Amino acid sequence: MLAIRMTSFLRRLALLGALLTGAAVARAELPIIAKARAFVGTEAALEAVKSIHYVGSFVTPDPTDAKKMTFVTIDIVVQAPYQQRIAASSDRSVETTALDGYDAWRRVQDPKDPKAWRLSIVGKDQIRRLRANTWENLAFYRGLEREGGKVVDLGRVTVDGVECQKVAFVHGANITFVRYFDVATGRLVMTEVDNGVSVREQGEIRVNGVRFPKSVVTTTQGPNGQSQTVTIAFDQITVNETFPASLFAIPSLTAR
Repeated sequence: MLAIRMTSFLRRLALLGALLTGAAVARAELPIIAKARAFVGTEAALEAVKSIHYVGSFVTPDPTDAKKMTFVTIDIVVQAPYQQRIAASSDRSVETTALDGYDAWRRVQDPKDPKAWRLSIVGKDQIRRLRANTWENLAFYRGLEREGGKVVDLGRVTVDGVECQKVAFVHGANITFVRYFDVATGRLVMTEVDNGVSVREQGEIRVNGVRFPKSVVTTTQGPNGQSQTVTIAFDQITVNETFPASLFAIPSLTAR
């Protein structure tokens, strides 16, 4: 279920028609959605999730020397309805990207000097992606139509030797998460994001009756046709912490 969209260190990982609600008649849910939700947890457990906190790490090529590797710790918070904060820390920098409703920002800080940082405001296209990513983490595949998106059944395909139902979660122009669910069990086998990234989940951590991945393997296709794979390993996943609004709000430009 995890879908990650980040920048700089995390950009190398590459993290996922409007339908009317109200008086409109809802389109029938695809059977595979119910099966996929049941694989992750009971309806009561999934409906109870209001926030998720992931803590983990990964290793990536050093941005200044491709022959060297850089260890990065990662802290991801998603909170309903549309708040998200991703912090990636290495010995070179601390990069934070946050979403607060319809606002988003990015800060890069020198870990050796807390006063040395730069802040930028994220544009509307990236805000739309961050909102889509937040929904993908918290909704557990159900209710996209109510948010103005649509779910499209793309038929049966085989992935990693498993017969899968291919389903597109279309959030809007150029924002689509294509999920491949095991027809037999509902397990998520793979996710493709429209920026050329594929994501596979491995292992599991169960929290509050909900199944989360122990690690996420992200493969990005480079401009030269070569692929780069990065594995994020989670040390801890916490559900339903309450995070203050200040964690996601745009920092004061005068704060040092």
